[in-house]
Amino acid sequence: MLANVTRLDLRLRRRSMIWYAAGMALYALVVVVLYPSFRHQTSLDTLSGSTAAALFGITGKLTSPDGWLNANIYGNFFPLIMLLLTVGYGAAALAGQDEDGTLALVTALPIRRRVILFQKAGAMAVQALLLGAAVAVCVLIGRGFQLSVSPANTIAVSAALVLMGLDFGLITMAAGVVTGRRGTALGVGAGLAAASYLVSSLASTISGIRPARYLSLLYWSAGSDQISHGVSALDFAVLLVVGLAALAAAVAAFGQADLS
Repeated sequence: MLANVTRLDLRLRRRSMIWYAAGMALYALVVVVLYPSFRHQTSLDTLSGSTAAALFGITGKLTSPDGWLNANIYGNFFPLIMLLLTVGYGAAALAGQDEDGTLALVTALPIRRRVILFQKAGAMAVQALLLGAAVAVCVLIGRGFQLSVSPANTIAVSAALVLMGLDFGLITMAAGVVTGRRGTALGVGAGLAAASYLVSSLASTISGIRPARYLSLLYWSAGSDQISHGVSALDFAVLLVVGLAALAAAVAAFGQADLS
C-alpha cells in the first residue's frame, strides 16, 4: 500500500499525470501507424548526419525502424515529456510546498523527514513509470505496423529514460531543498537537462563536443543508439548511481532545512 504522503501527492497530480501519459501514448501511436507510409521514402535518409538533424535526435537512417523511433520518439519528444513531468514535480514537491507554507505542516506529522522525502520520490517514480510503460506498450504495438524493433531493447530504453527522468527530478528536488525556491530549483533542473540534451545530440556531429557526451545523462539512456544495440549494464549503472547520489543529497539537505 502506498504511504500517505505518496497517495496525497499522486492524488494532487492525478490529472496532469494522466494527461502526460495519454498524450504521449497517442503521439507514439501516431508515429507507429505512420511508419509504413514513410519506410520506402529513402530521400529522408539524406537528413541524417547534419547538425540540424542531430539537434532533433535524428541518427542513422530515418526509414529504418530504429532510426524512425529515435527521430520521432526516443531522441527528443519522449525525453522532453519525461523531463517536464519529473523536473516539474521535483520543483513542486518540496520547494513549491515550502513557498506556499504547506511543507511545514507535512513535516509536523509524526513522520521522519527522510521518510517524507522517500515517499515523494516514490510518487515521482510512479508517475515516470506510468509514462514509460505507456510509451513502451505503444512502440511494441508497432511490431504490427512493420516496426520490427527488439521488444527487449524497447523495454530497456524506456526504462533507461525513466531513470534519466528520475535523476533530473531528484536533482531538481535537491536544489529545491537547498534553495527553498521553486523557480530556482526548476531553473537548475531544466538547465542541466537542456545541456544534457544538447551535448548528447551534437556530440555525433561536432568533434569538439564528443568527449563531453559522457557527462550527459541522455547519452547514457537513449543518446547512444540504445534502441538498436540495447542498454548496457554500464548505462544502467551510471543512471542508478547519479539518481542515488541526488537522492542522498536531497535527504541530507532536507534533514537540515529550516522550515519554520
